[in-house]
Parts: sequence; structure tokens; C-alpha cells
Amino acid sequence: MKKETASVDYIFLTISCIIIFAGMLAFFSASLGILARNQSEFYSTIISQIVLGLVGGLCAMYVFTKIPLSFLRKYATLILIASIAITALVFVPHLGFTHGGARRWILIFGISFQPVEILKVAFVIYLSAWLSWAKKRVENPIYGILPMVAILGIIAGVLLFQPDTKSLILMVSTGIAMLFLSGTPWKHLLILGLVAVGVFIIFAIRTPYLAQRVSTFMNPANDPDGSSYQLQQSLIAIGSGKWSGRGYGQSIQKFSYLPEPQGDSIFAVIGEEMGFVGSVVVIVLYILFVMRGLWIARRSADSFSGLLASGLVILITLQSFMNIASITGLFPLTGVPLVFMSQGGTSLLISLATVGIILGISKERHV
Repeated sequence: MKKETASVDYIFLTISCIIIFAGMLAFFSASLGILARNQSEFYSTIISQIVLGLVGGLCAMYVFTKIPLSFLRKYATLILIASIAITALVFVPHLGFTHGGARRWILIFGISFQPVEILKVAFVIYLSAWLSWAKKRVENPIYGILPMVAILGIIAGVLLFQPDTKSLILMVSTGIAMLFLSGTPWKHLLILGLVAVGVFIIFAIRTPYLAQRVSTFMNPANDPDGSSYQLQQSLIAIGSGKWSGRGYGQSIQKFSYLPEPQGDSIFAVIGEEMGFVGSVVVIVLYILFVMRGLWIARRSADSFSGLLASGLVILITLQSFMNIASITGLFPLTGVPLVFMSQGGTSLLISLATVGIILGISKERHV
């Protein structure tokens, strides 16, 4: 095969644009629940999502298609260190602040965001650079599993104090997938997976809020007005949508019942308004997204590009399916947003920048 420099992969770009367009439609409808309570908050939320998230994100996507992959590879370690440092800023008084019982946000120049969104991407960049350097030596735990565990240990020290267990689970899962793609032996991955599950179980037992979420997952009917409230209301919304849904904008649950319908619960609004058919279409779009992304990775110019494209599409898709699984009761509630759809201007901006990196990778491929 020979290396070819071409235009971006238009199939991946089209799939991404369809998801983004569908996400904006879902977000506008879900945000009507805010309008019913607070008009000024509604307009502020909409402006942030459009100006910072969509417009800023599309600009970032274009810019990142132009950034040389050699730059990301060369400075992968510095990017990761800087991202960890920025994430740690949540603990700085008057800079980081608490919302919903967790200290995960920082406020800079009037813009609030979760720096862990940057950290997740930086982790994938670093791991791609390391594994592409190690190459066949990843079969040795010293070059494969142990470096990743060491980095995740540092990251865990920052995230668990916030607390932000969901992001750590997401990074661990993505990291294991990348180790598999790099050629790490099955038995090593199995041991690592079992250890990760064991650590999570111990941590969940010792952490009240995690124990409560696991208990809710095991018994969704328990405490419907308390810990199970969000799940119960989400299931009611999805169930009331039946096959074809109530119709766009016609959700009832988003006005008085669903917590943060424009955020973590947005898939429940989609299920209520678009029904089973619309929900399946959304899931299929994410499947197409990851499949085309892995196609790009397979034909990438080098191992770094391939691992980076794989890691980024897996990161996005895993997070999206974690959200969907949580809202439908197939996984404990995590609070992760549905990528491209849930509220979060900076989150959407970073997600679109990530798409830009993948499109940049698609420009240089083997044919």
C-alpha cells in the first residue's frame, strides 16, 4: 500500500454533521423545559450552546483538521501534563466551584466548563503516542499495561477527589480498548479488566453516593421519590413515546418531571418525542460514527494516527452509550452527557475539535 494525501473523509463528516444537527434539534426541544421555569436562563443556555458550542466548535473542528499530527505526537506528554494541571484547578478557591455536590467546574472570564473534557482527549493523545512508540513491546506489561496504569493512577488522584468516577471509568475503558488494538495479549487485558472491576466494587462499597447508584440500578423501584427518581421519570418518558413518539417538541416529562432534560436526560426526551424508532435511529448514528472512525483508523498513515483515531471515536461512542444505558436502566446512573446533544457549550466545542482531529487523520491514509 502507498500513502495518499487527500481531502477529509466526507462520509465521516456527513455522519458527524447529521448527529450534530439531530443533537441541536433535540437540545432546542429539551430546553423548552427551562423556558417554562426561567426565561433568562433559557436564552443564556441557548446562546452558549449555539455561539460557544456550535459556532466555536465548528471553527475548532476546522482548525484541528489543519494541525499536523506530528505536533500532537511530539508534545503528547506536555499536553497531558497541562491537562492534568488544568483539571486540578477545580480545587483552587474562587476559580473552581461546586455544582450538584461535585467540584468539577472552573470559571474563567465568565465561562464555566469541566476541564476533564480536555483531559480525556489529552489522555487518548498521550496513550496513542506511547503505544505507537512501544509497538510490539506492548506484549510486555512494562511497556503496555503498567505505563497506562501509572498515568491513570495520577489522573484518579485528581478525579476521585472531585468526585468524578464516571470520567475515570470512561478513560479506563477507552485505555483498555486501545491496548487491545495495539496488540496487548488477551490474558493481560482480562487481568487488568478484573482488577479494574474489583477496585470499582471496593470503592463503590466505601463511597455512599456510588453505593446508592448501584443500589438504584439493582432495584430501580426502590425510593422512586429519591435516588430512583431520575431513572423512573426517564423510563416513563421513554415508555410514553411508544413506537413513533408524541411528536417533536411535545414531551410532557421535560417540563416538570425530568431532572435536567436538556442535559443528562436528553435521551429520555428523544424517546418520548421520537419514540422507539427515533431512539434506534440515534443509536444507529453513533454506531455508524464509530464504524467509520475505525475504518479511518485502519487506513491511517501510521500507528500513532490509527490509535489516535480509534481512541477518540471509542471515547465519544462509549460516553454516548454510557449515557443511553444509564437513562434506560441498563447501567448505573453516571451523569455523563450525550455527546453532541446534551447541554454544554464547551463540551460540544471540544467534541467538535475531536472530530476535527479524526478528519485530519483521514486526510493522510493508505490506499
